[in-house]
Amino acid sequence: MHFELLQSISLNGNRAKPNDDRCGATTGLAWVIDGATDLGEPGLLGKQGGAAWLASTAHGSFTVLQAETIQATTRAAFERIESQFELQRTRKVDADWEVPKAAFAAVQLGNGVLEVAWAADCTVLQASGEAVRWCTGEPDASTEISDARGLGVGIGADPDFSDAVLANRRAHRGQGGIAVLSTDAIASARATSYSESPVAVGDELILMSDGFASLVTDYAKYSAESLVRSVREHGLAQLAQQIRQIEREDATCLRFPRFKVSDDATALWLKVGG
Repeated sequence: MHFELLQSISLNGNRAKPNDDRCGATTGLAWVIDGATDLGEPGLLGKQGGAAWLASTAHGSFTVLQAETIQATTRAAFERIESQFELQRTRKVDADWEVPKAAFAAVQLGNGVLEVAWAADCTVLQASGEAVRWCTGEPDASTEISDARGLGVGIGADPDFSDAVLANRRAHRGQGGIAVLSTDAIASARATSYSESPVAVGDELILMSDGFASLVTDYAKYSAESLVRSVREHGLAQLAQQIRQIEREDATCLRFPRFKVSDDATALWLKVGG
C-alpha cells in the first residue's frame, strides 16, 4: 500500500504575516505541523520567527527520516529538531515562552495498519467508505474558547495581541506539562500520543491543523461524517473558503470567541492506494 495525495491546502490567517503551518506526504508517511503563534519579536533564531522555524525544521525532518515505525520516525525527527535548535539559536533562552512550540499529526503505513502520532490539536480523520473515525481522538477546542472568552468580549478582533492577552498567552505557554512538539526531544516524545487502526486500499485520510478543523470544533458547521462528505463533493479549497467566510462575518469575534480573527488553516486529503 501507499499514500496517494488527492489535495492539499495551506492558508495563512493574515496575508501580511507568515504561515506557521507546514504539511507534506511521501508514499508511506504524511504530516501536518502547526507552529504556535510567536509571543515576541524574532531573535532567538535570528530573523525568523520561532513558530515558522520549528514548523519548517519538523517538516524537513519528516521529509527525510522515515523509519520502520511511526515511533522510530518521530523519535528521529525529535532528535534532529533538538540538534538543529542548538546549532541555530543565536543566544540563550531568556524565558520559557519564547521556546518554539507546535502541534503536529503524522500518519505512516505499517503492515496492514495505519500508525498515527500526534501532539496537541492537529487531527486525523480516517474514512473507510461511509465509516469515519478520529484517529487522534475527537478534537475539543472548548478550553481555548473559554480562555479567549475569559479575557474579554471580542479580544481577537485586534490584529495584534494586547498586553493582557500577550501576558496570558506567555504564562500559558510557560507552563510545564503541555503536550506539544518542542525543541526538547525527550519532552516531545513524552507529549506524543500514538494509535493504530486497520487500513485498506481505498481508505481516505484528512490531516488538519486546528485552523482547518475549526469547521468541526470552533464553528460547529460540520460533524466528522459531514466534513468527509463535503470534502469528497467539493474539495478542500471550498471548505477553506467557508472558514474564511465564517470568520469575516464574525470579524468582531463576538459569536465565536477566539484569540485572532483567522488562524492558519492547513489540510491534506490522501487516499490509500494498492
